[in-house]
Amino acid sequence: MITMTRIVLINPIDRTQITNRLGLKAPPLNLMYLAAVLEKAGFYVKIIDANLYNILPREIVNIVKRLKPDIIGLTAATATIKTALRYVSEIKKNLSHVFTIIGGPHTTFLPIETLSMSKDLDAVAIGEGEETLLELAESYEKNEPNWPANVKGIAYRTKNDEIKITPMRPFIKDLDSIPFPARHLVPFNEYKLFNKDSPIGSMITSRGCVFACNYCSSSHLMGRMFRARTPKNVVDEIEELVYKYNVQTIEFIDDIFTLNKKRALEIAKEIRSRKLDINFVASSRVDTINRELLLELKKAGLSTIYYGVESGSERVLKLMNKRITLSQAEKAVNNAKKVGVSTLASFILGYPGETINEMEMTIRFSIKLDPDYVQYSILTPYPGTPIYYELKSKGLIATEDWDKYTVLDPVIEYEKIGLSKNIVSKMLREAYLRFYLRPKYLLKRLTMLKALIYTMLNTYIFPALQHKNPLGWYKDL
Repeated sequence: MITMTRIVLINPIDRTQITNRLGLKAPPLNLMYLAAVLEKAGFYVKIIDANLYNILPREIVNIVKRLKPDIIGLTAATATIKTALRYVSEIKKNLSHVFTIIGGPHTTFLPIETLSMSKDLDAVAIGEGEETLLELAESYEKNEPNWPANVKGIAYRTKNDEIKITPMRPFIKDLDSIPFPARHLVPFNEYKLFNKDSPIGSMITSRGCVFACNYCSSSHLMGRMFRARTPKNVVDEIEELVYKYNVQTIEFIDDIFTLNKKRALEIAKEIRSRKLDINFVASSRVDTINRELLLELKKAGLSTIYYGVESGSERVLKLMNKRITLSQAEKAVNNAKKVGVSTLASFILGYPGETINEMEMTIRFSIKLDPDYVQYSILTPYPGTPIYYELKSKGLIATEDWDKYTVLDPVIEYEKIGLSKNIVSKMLREAYLRFYLRPKYLLKRLTMLKALIYTMLNTYIFPALQHKNPLGWYKDL
């Protein structure tokens, strides 16, 4: 069935992530999933990745006008919600009839607050968006009289400017039923890593997390349960990436790819049985991995594994409700090294209750582990996390200016809990300098340094010299 309703999905500029600042931008997987579901139902849908081309809110209007949408959907995390609302306001100035909706983790946990931030925003999605946006579009197409009040899983603004929330939408049980992301709706070949010839492919093979770390909202956003796609379905998508999109490197962005070891092993075996020549990156907890599984994943193409270690203090790990030990972290990193898999470990500094000495312990422990890469961040109490509600109840959140929720800026009243913002920021800078500027590390990573220089040149220097037109891809939409 071909419908008349036209839908445009927008990925706003995100200047908060380090990868974006380096020019390593990934395709908007969430929007491509939404688009795939809508296309399958016969809807006209387009994706505008403003983040890829740095299209500002005031510049988006001319592109949107040509597409003549009825519904415009945007995605936003906490750090990008204000930016997303700027796009909404610019669009509404010129296309007042368009229905605007924003989805993502921030709107899921703060739906009323988000709608209160802008009267140009008509609705927000709560939770998983595929079935919600489809129902919204189908109901709009049928011109149902109680639209959008009949759509589950949203908060919306009434004609009387009241904000109402509809019944919650249950989680999607059969993830295999969701069509593969509509990658053809973005300039997919432009999402490249450093000087690689082939684009980056990102995939989600499971949703939900059974753990409940205090700093993380995943278990609340996608359910404290593990929902997984079948190995066959996962590798079918890998084949599409390889043969249709010329992808050689894939990033599995599941919360915990290795939570079900048997399933992870079956995916590895399926990749090998189809003789797919790929490299992939996956995430794991240090207590859901072993040497045998790492070896099998390596044979299938695992090149890098991501571990959320978070602290070098057992006491702070307990405060975080992380439920791992330092010895488990050491074993997981060492096992990866033994089988030849690169490691990326993440650490959090400035957790409430943490001391300066414990932050120092974390830095020393990260250097002792000596993973190939580390990611340090400042504890950021995102809405939806247990630590957010705990700090808010105690009056310890310094600001709710969401632009500052970048994991690089302190947003907690540290002075009230025995630290200071300056000290936490100093420890973050010191952590990066002490880890990455070690002579031993630099000598081993000359290739990475060259790639970093290449990226900086391509991101900031060459485009300026060539006066490249970044909007060319959109001219024919």
